[in-house]
Amino acid sequence: MRGMSERQYAAHVGLSRGAIQKAKTAERLVLYPDGSINAAASDARRAETTDPSKTRKPPAPKLKPVPEAAVAAVGDTLREQGLAVPAVGGGTTFLQAKTANEVLKAQERRIRLQKLKGELIERARALALVFRLAREERDSWVNWPARAAALMAAEISASSSDATGQQITVEPAAMQKVLERHVRAHLDEIAEVRPDFR
Repeated sequence: MRGMSERQYAAHVGLSRGAIQKAKTAERLVLYPDGSINAAASDARRAETTDPSKTRKPPAPKLKPVPEAAVAAVGDTLREQGLAVPAVGGGTTFLQAKTANEVLKAQERRIRLQKLKGELIERARALALVFRLAREERDSWVNWPARAAALMAAEISASSSDATGQQITVEPAAMQKVLERHVRAHLDEIAEVRPDFR
C-alpha cells in the first residue's frame, strides 16, 4: 500500500470516514492503483473542488473580556507586595495574574487564621463597640460639670474667705488650678474604661 487508507486520510484531514467515502465516490480524491489515497494530490484536488462557503471552520476560541476592575485589582495586589505591575493599558500577563491570585489566597488564609485565633473581629462589631465606648465617654463628660461644680465651689469658697467670713474675689489662676485638678482626676477616671467585647 503506497498511500493512506480511508481511515488514515480521514484523520489527516479531520473529517469522518463517511465524508471521505463520499469524496472518493465523487472522484475528488486522487488514488493510487492499489486503491490507497495519495494524500498530497487529494488535498490539492479537494482544495480546488470544495466550495469555501460550505466548509466547516474550526470555532474560534471564545475569550471572555477581562473587566478593567479585575486588571486594576491585579495591579494593586502586585504593587502592595512590591512586585512588577503591568503598564497602564498594556494588559496583564498570565504570570502576573497567577502571582496576584496566589498572593490574595495567602492573604485570605492569613486573615482566616487570625479570625480563628480570635485576633480579628468583624468590622461591624468593632464599629459598634467603638461607638458604644465613645458614647459612654461623651456621656461621662456631659455629666462631669454637674458633679464637679459643687466640689469646685466648695474648694474655691473655702480657700477664698478670710477670717471674718467675707467672700474674697477668686483669682483666675486659682480657678484654673482647681479646674485642672478636677479635669485630671476625671481623665484618670475615664482612662480605666475598657471596651467590653462580649
